[in-house]
Formats: sequence, structure tokens, C-alpha cells
Amino acid sequence: MTHCAHRGPLQVQRPLYPEGEAVCHIAILHPPGGVVGGDELRIEASLESDSHALLTTPAAGKFYRSAGPFARQSQCLTVAPGATLEWLPQENIVYAGARLHSQTRIDLQDNAHFIGWEILCLGRPAAGERFTTGECRQIFELYRAGEPLYLEHGRYTGGEGMLDARWGLQGQPVTATLLCAATRPGLVEILRAGWESLATTTPPGELVTATQLDGCLVGRYLGPSTARARQLFTVAWRLLRPMLLDRPACPSRFWTT
Repeated sequence: MTHCAHRGPLQVQRPLYPEGEAVCHIAILHPPGGVVGGDELRIEASLESDSHALLTTPAAGKFYRSAGPFARQSQCLTVAPGATLEWLPQENIVYAGARLHSQTRIDLQDNAHFIGWEILCLGRPAAGERFTTGECRQIFELYRAGEPLYLEHGRYTGGEGMLDARWGLQGQPVTATLLCAATRPGLVEILRAGWESLATTTPPGELVTATQLDGCLVGRYLGPSTARARQLFTVAWRLLRPMLLDRPACPSRFWTT
């Protein structure tokens, strides 16, 4: 890491190099823990040519009930030619009554590499809390050389029918997306085989799938558990990293803190 600056509560923890100097592991920390209406968090990161960074967070993001204003969170990540970005944050938990506008945009230049995910939990299922009020707008975008590879714009309003509809979230509180900027034959089959090999019982109503688009591999999860979403996506990451980045999986130590 050559430059770091922050204003306000967001901080970058000391960078780690568990794979040697070639790969920098960084955790972005929000010491207050939670975000309330009217707060705004903005993260900007630029990777220079041929660099490699794994960005994560040490804990889930929590967005609390709002009396009216939106909380806003934006991540603008730029990856130069030949560079590699792994964007692997913990989940965002949106409490009932919260109002959140979250946007993540990744701009890849030329032959840059990217693997990343975003996990969203509406309400607090572990506490029996459903997302009956509030609003969440989530944007997840991946571009290469200015051209879109994947655009996801979600809008979830507490208590509306689509949260329970068969064509919507089917009553599940957790939705997640995995993106990998790659096109290679057989990737979908490899991920599906990896998921099927897990010696665990599939929770009721859980759905997980992978699709190959032009220039982008997409994994999707819908289910009851953020831990389960992380487990499935971590399996995918462990499979994809050696094949596409020529590096064995090296889980961030921040995930166990």
C-alpha cells in the first residue's frame, strides 16, 4: 500500500502480507459499529498496474432504524491494467425501519482481474425480526474499459409483497451476489460441483446458482443465513482463485478476529 488517507470514522487497519509482498490484505474498519440515518460512508480505492489487493471488513455492517433520512454507503474501486482486486466484505445487515442507499462500482481497465461479493441481510432473522418497515436500495456494478459487465439495482421496501412473492425474495432475508470478471469454459460446472460437495444440509427454501455471462461469472444466493452465504461463496472463491489468479486460497485473518 503506497497511500492511505481517511476523514471521519472509517479507517484502514494495518495492511498484512501473509502471501509475501505481492499481495496486500487490507481490512476497512468502522469503529462506531453501526450506521444511522443521515450518515454517509464513502470508500475509494485505486490499484496501480500489476498490483494485487484483498479488501475486506472485520465485521458485518449494521444499518439502524432511521427517523427519515437515508444512510448512504458508496464504494468506488478502480483497478489498473494487470492489477487484481479481491473485494470480500462481510455482510450488510439492514435493521427493520432502516433506510439505506448502498452503491458499489468496480472499474476494471484492460486486463485487470476481479473477484468479489456482496451479502445483504434484510432484518435480523436470528432475533426474529423481519424487514417490515424501511427501505434498502442496493447497487452493484462491474465495468471493464467503461463498458458494463454486470449491473444490479435492487430496491427493497419493508412489508411489500415482493419480499414474500415467489418471483421475489420468497420470504428469505438474505440475498447475495458473487462476481468474477472471467470467461472460461466449465466454471459454472466447477462451482456447482463444489457447492454440492459440502457435507451440510440445505436449509429450507435456499437457492444458489451460477451463470456465465459475457465477460463475467455470476453466483447468486437466496436463503435464510448470512453464514451459509459466506460458506458457499468462500467455497467458490477457493476454487476460482487458483484457476484465475494463479494463487492458492489464503483466507484473510480478519475473518477470524
